[in-house]
Amino acid sequence: MGKTSTFTRDWAQIYAIYGIEQKHTLFFLVLNAIAFSLLSAVFFIYFNPICVFVESFLLSNAAAARFSAGFFGAVTALSAVCLFYAAGNFFYSAVPLRYEMAQRMVGSVGDWSSVKTALDLGCGRGVLLNAVATQLKKTGSSGRVVGLDRSMSTTLSTLRTAHIEGVQEYVTCREGDVRRLPFSDNYFDVVVSAVFLHTVGKEYGQKTVEAAAERTRVLGEAVRVLKPGGVGVVWDLVHVPEYVRRLQELRMEEIRVSKRVTAFMVKSHMVSFKKPSQHFVGCGEVRLDWR
Repeated sequence: MGKTSTFTRDWAQIYAIYGIEQKHTLFFLVLNAIAFSLLSAVFFIYFNPICVFVESFLLSNAAAARFSAGFFGAVTALSAVCLFYAAGNFFYSAVPLRYEMAQRMVGSVGDWSSVKTALDLGCGRGVLLNAVATQLKKTGSSGRVVGLDRSMSTTLSTLRTAHIEGVQEYVTCREGDVRRLPFSDNYFDVVVSAVFLHTVGKEYGQKTVEAAAERTRVLGEAVRVLKPGGVGVVWDLVHVPEYVRRLQELRMEEIRVSKRVTAFMVKSHMVSFKKPSQHFVGCGEVRLDWR
């Protein structure tokens, strides 16, 4: 899906600039992992007294007591390992992976020198937004990238990160509804979005028809505001096949799907496409890119 930039920045440097969203989730995972670790340690250290205690409830059946104590001890230890892994994957996905994928998404667009307007749907704290702005700056473009988010407080935070990254002159942030984009048809040269579309319609439940309709509506809006010949790049969780079908229905060209990347403990893919320069009949061809 195009050349990717080399990932050279330090994790701590990225974290210092962007922090981490949903800290409460990471805290919950780590806290539970520690709790299960302590519980499994108790089973290991005090195994014999626990067996005696359990045996008193099992009518002096020593074998059953030892099996029960061993089983619950093993379960708590395995739970601790799984929770630590989940916490590590969450941190990796929220900080360094998000940054690395932003570089890959930027690399999916062939010619940034001709880009005058770009849009980031669900810009969050600005990891992808600033990557686009940095690319515009590198190419000497006079273009700008607009970050759209549903929260005014988030857009203010995004502007702060853009200032830290030194690309504030290339960035504009707006509060708005992604279901009804406040932009005219054929306005942007590039539209991007990172791990955002799956959150649209979540009030209906992720697997409901209503939620799917909301997600495809947003994708349709992204196509509407994209200029003929413009490029769209979406990195998202779980629902990528649904996006591909919608892009085919909208007759997009050069639809490419990246290799699976595990993010936030689920599968994710990056999808890129091009809006045809003129209307044509037939669905776009889907090509898998394993680079």
